[in-house]
Amino acid sequence: MAEFAPMKAEEIYAGLKDARIMMVDDEPLLMDVLEIFLEEKGYRNFLKVEDSRLAMSTLEEYRPDILLLDLKMPHVDGLQILEMMRVNPLLERIPVIVLTSSSDAPTKLTALELGAMDFLAKPVDSSELSLRLRNTLTVKAYQDQLTFYDALTRLPNRKLFIDRLEWLLKAAKRKGRRLAVINVGLDRFGQINGSLGPAVGDEVLKEVSSRLMSCLRESDVVSRAGIKEADFQLARLGGDEFSILLPGLNPAESAGLIAARIQKALQPKFEIGSTELYVTASLGIAVYPEDGEEALRLIKNAGAATSYAKEAGQGQSQFYSKEINALSKRKLSIEAELRRAIDNDEFVLHYQPKIDVQSGLVRSAEALIRWNNPERGLMYPDGFISIAEDIGLIIPIGEWVLREACRQQVRWLNQGIGDLTIAVNVSGPQFNTSNLKYVIQNALEQVSMQPQRLKLEITESMLMGEAEASIHKLHDIRSIGTSFSIDDFGTGYSSLSYLRRFPLDELKIDRSFIMDVPTAKDDGAIVRAIIALAHSLELNVVAEGVENAAQVAFLRALNCDVIQGYYFSKPLPATDFEQYIRALKQSTTDAYQPRIGTA
Repeated sequence: MAEFAPMKAEEIYAGLKDARIMMVDDEPLLMDVLEIFLEEKGYRNFLKVEDSRLAMSTLEEYRPDILLLDLKMPHVDGLQILEMMRVNPLLERIPVIVLTSSSDAPTKLTALELGAMDFLAKPVDSSELSLRLRNTLTVKAYQDQLTFYDALTRLPNRKLFIDRLEWLLKAAKRKGRRLAVINVGLDRFGQINGSLGPAVGDEVLKEVSSRLMSCLRESDVVSRAGIKEADFQLARLGGDEFSILLPGLNPAESAGLIAARIQKALQPKFEIGSTELYVTASLGIAVYPEDGEEALRLIKNAGAATSYAKEAGQGQSQFYSKEINALSKRKLSIEAELRRAIDNDEFVLHYQPKIDVQSGLVRSAEALIRWNNPERGLMYPDGFISIAEDIGLIIPIGEWVLREACRQQVRWLNQGIGDLTIAVNVSGPQFNTSNLKYVIQNALEQVSMQPQRLKLEITESMLMGEAEASIHKLHDIRSIGTSFSIDDFGTGYSSLSYLRRFPLDELKIDRSFIMDVPTAKDDGAIVRAIIALAHSLELNVVAEGVENAAQVAFLRALNCDVIQGYYFSKPLPATDFEQYIRALKQSTTDAYQPRIGTA
């Protein structure tokens, strides 16, 4: 994280004049005199309470920055007020300067024990008051800065956001008002941070916070809703997560409009040094009281809506609902089950054959993970991989896949099934580990597998962050003897100049381009261009997602090297894959008939 630059003294002093100063004293004339003097010093925000019985309710409603408190008052004295403040988590940090005509040492000691920060003797000396007030507010500002503000963005942090939300919730309950919490989660930030480095990630976060604040300040939505700038709260909750607290007469409508404004504010490209990139965010919205009446519940539900929005695609916004709550509970349950899955040996691999276009022979297969969940049955990757990434299990799962795929390749070789090449997908977090080469070597050595029979499939986006480092890493791993394939080619942002330098052996055309060929001319042109590009770079081409004979004929005419898809076979358990290969060896039928896939 970037080093935090503390606020300068002049910045803090300038902000002190906006401090809300509350006075509780049974002498209204004294409070009037103090107000006049402090106004001359530039202060302008005062609360005066003559009846001490109203002190606590006023404190809770207005949350002043400092309290000037008389000790000797009828009904409720100052010591009682101090005692009640220190057991109230919303008020315990408000600094208190005691005004007293007493020189009684035990009374002063008691006040200090209850949290009073300073004393002023009555009659109050105006110059002394000014100095004591400034010094106390300055100390509070520094403490607040360290305790309640994010060091990178200078936005309020999670602690202050929750504190502010709890306070506004109490006011909303008391006055029958409503409010909304908007959760902002950046899309693919982990990929940005991992690929481009934490320094670029920090700059992205600072720019995002600036754009969020700018679009809130400039928004006519906020003013139309009757929301003052001091009332809404933008905070960084941690990582790539921001949150906005939005009170108002119709917070749901306002939140929807603000969400649209935020999405628009993030659309222009981010320029971080020489790097240009685009950042999107998923937004979740929870509204009080419909979606929760407690601060943590609202934050949790807004976060659940954000997760749902992420699953719907990048740059989406979503209001919380009961359905999302059910999905959130399901996700939490899957998280707990995932943590047990490796130890309980619940994962299995299925293998999809990759067919040589010219010969019709199966020369390789892609290993695809499945989860035999005891309660949910067989689960596919889209039901658990993103969760595994979120909770940090994707690396050990990836290592298991690598070891198991290598074991299976050697089993088939020993059984006479064939010396097949096995393709294994490598996730972004796994690729970014420092010991990936060792993990691969270890998996190969444990079963004495030939390295050239292992193909590692990686995506474009994994390579293009720190491209030079990626080139070096690929060369280092390739020295073992393994080969590399770029998966989902055409959906990322590969630079052709870098693509030539990556030690690759294969490009896999993303299935989205294959679905509508040969009828879709645009997709056909893209596929034709990718195959020509790959062959010019002396790379093999794999077309995945092939489902009909017309696609096979089209790809065969373009000299595509390998075809993979349901036209030939779905991914199969290891034993079924063995039967499939044996059936192919015995068959003399044309290899391009779909019935082969049912063998």
